[in-house]
Amino acid sequence: MPEKSLEGRNVLVITTNHGTEQSELQKPVAALRGAGARVTVAARTSDDIETVVSDRGPGERIRPDTTFAEVSADDYDAVVVPGGTVNADRLRIDHHAQRLVSAFADAGKVVAAICHGPWLLVDSGLAAGRELTSYPTLRADLSNAGGTWVDREVVIDDGGGYRLITSRRPRDLDRFAAAVAEALRTR
Repeated sequence: MPEKSLEGRNVLVITTNHGTEQSELQKPVAALRGAGARVTVAARTSDDIETVVSDRGPGERIRPDTTFAEVSADDYDAVVVPGGTVNADRLRIDHHAQRLVSAFADAGKVVAAICHGPWLLVDSGLAAGRELTSYPTLRADLSNAGGTWVDREVVIDDGGGYRLITSRRPRDLDRFAAAVAEALRTR
């Protein structure tokens, strides 16, 4: 039996304009669009997103579709937070980003973050009481925020009234994107 299309599902990807891990932005966007979802990439500003490869080398410049200030969680079914150390460190203290992921959680929608992206969950108060994963260096931060960190490709936690999907690193991207797609198919 073929998988159900994601047509009619809307996904928001949020990122800053600097230091986003290229593959963690591009692969989920491509996979979700390929499955039929409408995916919108929102950044802090309308300037190009300067991605990186393996947190070190320069990646592609990607034009965002919109900005944080111009989007509302009401218009989307899920939010995806890519990593990249610099991106995630800046994103975690951005009040618009914090409000957005909190609004998705409060509305019972899918919240997904990969690699260093779960730092935003810490500063948004969304890690407490949840089982999740991340890049291994975030383990103490997530544990100190009240989360239970585990070392698995993808962790899905349905507690707290919304589905939280987290993943560790770029090599887990296929499973991460598949988990997000499956969550959208079953909601």
